[in-house]
Amino acid sequence: MTDQVVERAGVSLAVEQDGDGAPVVLLHGLTATRRYVVMGSRALQRSGHRVIAFDARGHGRSTPAPEPDAYGYDELGRDLEAVLDQLSVERAVLAGASMGAHTILWLALRSPERVGGMVVITPAYEPDRNDDPERLARWDALADGLASGGVEGFLAAYGEAEIPDPWRESVVKVIRQRLAQHRHPRAVADALRAVPRSRPFRSLDELAAISVPCAVVASADEADPGHPQAVGEAYAAAIPGARLVSDEPGRSPVAWQGSQLSRLIAEVAAEAGLG
Repeated sequence: MTDQVVERAGVSLAVEQDGDGAPVVLLHGLTATRRYVVMGSRALQRSGHRVIAFDARGHGRSTPAPEPDAYGYDELGRDLEAVLDQLSVERAVLAGASMGAHTILWLALRSPERVGGMVVITPAYEPDRNDDPERLARWDALADGLASGGVEGFLAAYGEAEIPDPWRESVVKVIRQRLAQHRHPRAVADALRAVPRSRPFRSLDELAAISVPCAVVASADEADPGHPQAVGEAYAAAIPGARLVSDEPGRSPVAWQGSQLSRLIAEVAAEAGLG
């Protein structure tokens, strides 16, 4: 495994790559780090893939954006392009969760030649609801909680009522672990305000332009209410030929299982001719 830094627009992006073969790039979600896409699984490396992962601006070991509002999808997408360019990757399979999912769709719509295939994990962006004041107030409360009270402030703003009983212990544990990984928690708070106000695309109808192999992972609402299953289903319906992957009743979400996600990513890479 090698670590390096990619510089773009005043931000230092912490990047790691491991393995040889067809390139796969992993993008994490808001408040997470590069370790929270396939959850430490090395199945992709063992199956002959060059795995590239990086911390989004302001997250993990990457440095904050120069301005508190510079965390939107245009910036995140250009960061992804910079990583591909510096690592000499012309075309890759991209797998992203939530914010990362929206970022790879941003790139697929603007530079389709860079994308060989996609795994879109638990998308949550809904164009028609993006400017809803109640929704944005919720994100602002999380940002304020993190900025003023750290992990405990974030959890207080999050609220136990938002976490289903069967998954509460696991979810709280993961939230604590994820937030502890950030060198610049105030930058994450800035991202919590900026990312939900940004638009990776204007309408789901735009996704009809995507023509590469794609799988969409949609978690059940009971386990992950913040990423509605109906949204994932809508993305899968909008992307031509996309495969919808849903949870089995009573089982832990596929999005939380690194080995299952890795197998799915490898399948998409093989379908794209990059496996």
